[in-house]
Order: sequence, then C-alpha cells, then structure tokens
Amino acid sequence: MADDAAPRVPPTHEIIIVPPAGHEGRHDLLQQCIQVRIAVFVTEQGFPLEVEVDEHDPTATHWLLRLLPSLEPIGTIRAHKVEHAGGSYYKLARLVVLKEYRHYKFGRSLVLALHNWAKDNARYSGVVDFVNIVCYSQAVRSDSPGAVAFYRKLGYEEEGDLFDEDGEPHQKMVVRLSLSE
Repeated sequence: MADDAAPRVPPTHEIIIVPPAGHEGRHDLLQQCIQVRIAVFVTEQGFPLEVEVDEHDPTATHWLLRLLPSLEPIGTIRAHKVEHAGGSYYKLARLVVLKEYRHYKFGRSLVLALHNWAKDNARYSGVVDFVNIVCYSQAVRSDSPGAVAFYRKLGYEEEGDLFDEDGEPHQKMVVRLSLSE
C-alpha cells in the first residue's frame, strides 16, 4: 500500500469549549483560538489582520481543537446567536484547522461539535422542532476548491448569490437541524 493510500489515524486530540466571558481561563484559551485563526486566515491565506478579530469574539462561543498531551492548538470554530424578526439562528464562523492537520477531518469534527451545542441550546430555550445554522463559506480560493463542497457534505445548502467578504467570494450556506434526532 502506498503511503498516500495508507489510512490516516488522527493524533490524540480534544475539542473543548472556551469558557464564557468572566470565567477563569477564557482569555488564554481565546487567545489560542485567535492565534490559530491568524496562522490560517492572515499568514496562510492573506486576509488582513484588522478584520480577523471582530466584535463577536468577546461574546461568541469558541471551540478549541488541541493535541494531547501537549495541548498544542491546531483548530478552532466559533458561533453566536443572531436574533431577527423571523426568529433566530446560529452563525457559524472562523472555522480553521492548521494545514498539516486538515487531512484528519478535524474540520468536520469541529462543525459537528458546534451542531450538537446549537441543538442543546435550542432545546434548553424551548425550541422543539429545529435549529438553523448559517455560515458564509469561502467559495473559491486559488489554493483550494473552496469550502462550499465541505459544508454541502454536512447538510448545508447554498442560499442566494455569491458576495464579497474581505476581498474574497463567499456563499451563504444554511442547514436546518432537526431537534427530534
């Protein structure tokens, strides 16, 4: 069996939820999330540093993917709830995994952790049928086919036309998760 065809066993890892604002350890863990995002979005992909940290970081829920036992941060994702006239949804944002770890499907694990959290929150708040999650997916990059296909595999569907966000084409993607499953 060629090396490229060998099964890829992921290294030992954990996904933790960064504690909410005001809790011990939040600052350091949030900084680790931001450093991973800077490594991918700013250093690797060339997005401006000034748009990477935004007004949602202080209040959003963040997940941190890290190796064990070293606790080296290698991925992150965040979500925040958006209220609007028709109800509410959760906004998935800032999903990144360091390049050398992407072939282990850690991005999928981070999204599924966010999905489970959103369903739990919706149930807790009295929602009984479904929860909507929205993300703005990078549509196409010169160094990858874009994330639209990744999100499609997780049940997301495109909504609307491509739009520009931070100089790159993005696609709004939406998934509706049943709370009865």
